[in-house]
Amino acid sequence: MSSQQAPGAQQTQANAAKPSLTGVRIKQRKGQARATAKFEPEAFRDNLLTYLVSLPADATPDQILAKLVTAGAQLELLKYSDAFFELLICGGLLQPGGSYLDAAGDETKRSKIAILRTKGTGLGDADIGDEDQTSGGDQGDWKKEIRDLVDVLKRLIQRYKYLQKPLDENSLPSLIAYIAKWDPLTREKLAYATACFVTEGLASGKCLQSLWRDAVVKDEVGLTFLTEFIQFYLASPNPQTIESFALLFRKSGLDKLGLINVFPSQVRTTERLEEHFKKAELGGVVDWYLNSVRKVVREEMVGRLTEMMGGEEDTVEEMAEYVKAQQNETKIGEVDLLQAIWAAIMADVDWTAKPEQLEALALKNIKTYASLMEPFCTTAKAQVSLINTAQVYCYTETRIIKAFPQILKVLYNEDCISDQAIIYWAQKGASAQGKGHFVKAAEPLVKFLQAQDDDDEEDDE
Repeated sequence: MSSQQAPGAQQTQANAAKPSLTGVRIKQRKGQARATAKFEPEAFRDNLLTYLVSLPADATPDQILAKLVTAGAQLELLKYSDAFFELLICGGLLQPGGSYLDAAGDETKRSKIAILRTKGTGLGDADIGDEDQTSGGDQGDWKKEIRDLVDVLKRLIQRYKYLQKPLDENSLPSLIAYIAKWDPLTREKLAYATACFVTEGLASGKCLQSLWRDAVVKDEVGLTFLTEFIQFYLASPNPQTIESFALLFRKSGLDKLGLINVFPSQVRTTERLEEHFKKAELGGVVDWYLNSVRKVVREEMVGRLTEMMGGEEDTVEEMAEYVKAQQNETKIGEVDLLQAIWAAIMADVDWTAKPEQLEALALKNIKTYASLMEPFCTTAKAQVSLINTAQVYCYTETRIIKAFPQILKVLYNEDCISDQAIIYWAQKGASAQGKGHFVKAAEPLVKFLQAQDDDDEEDDE
């Protein structure tokens, strides 16, 4: 018969002290040690400066890179990335607001190697004690020095890839947010450096979102910075195009903020935008902006008109009033208005119908809403543009390609286009897309109109 222990004896054994190793030192993991370590940016600054202080006034980019690589092997660059970039861009640690953390003129706390302290006399020859720069030596020289330092950081980031994200997402946005407190030359240098960072692929352009902060928009500080950035971006040693800037603007999320909104509220008008960028010799920016605005307006109009056409409550007259109101509000031209109206008319066609019925349905819709287009066909340019809009649409929507001559007849009979517009289009105004086919298809109509013109001239004589 097996013996059973009393409940009290079992509890005593459970509570008995477990054996432990004596004299054994438990080693702390590296990650845990780093997590519990103090955050001391000032100590990091002092340690980094010990590597840079020995560089001569005429230090070469290779010498600077060698020192930074050596420092990177010993210091925690990722943990102190903000302090690292403040030292190499501004020359010292910054406190909230953009002023230096240390006392002015304390050379031991400043880096001679800094982008915003270049003056065209050598990469290591910075004005340590001069916080408010008013002149930057020969502009070409300091630009070259900034390019050299950006190249140094590029090669360093190629070695320590983890530094790129902090530069793009933390350091540059924070520094740009401080520019309202800095002098014009310092802002210009940062704008040039930012353009270099972006063209070299070290920054995405999202850092420019800081320019839309209220404190930066005030007094046109953000506008001036953005203007200088665009000028440098388009004319840098690695020049970009307006198209690449437009892509950068969109991919960086700046299109959602709106170029017009970088202007102070009291001068936030399209006229002021055109005046400013044309004065800065950036007419391409004006053209791109106006095109983007027209595109947005067209898309909104197409959506609203399609909705109105699909319902039963709105009349053609009410649609015309809506279009005219949009024209007055947005200053959009007749060509863009006609393109929007045409797109809405075609979107209202029942494209699920049988193929043999589509041409008739499209022609019916065009005739129904021709009176909506007619008020905006006041110029020869608008009329030829409408013909080309129809041509390009038929070229892409091949199910109604044979209906093109009938479309011209409907538009002509409804006074949307004139005989002279059709003749001019056929002779030298047709779009390149399917030009030969459409001109040949419209040839009978063109000959008829030409003969009619000849008869009218004979009657006048």
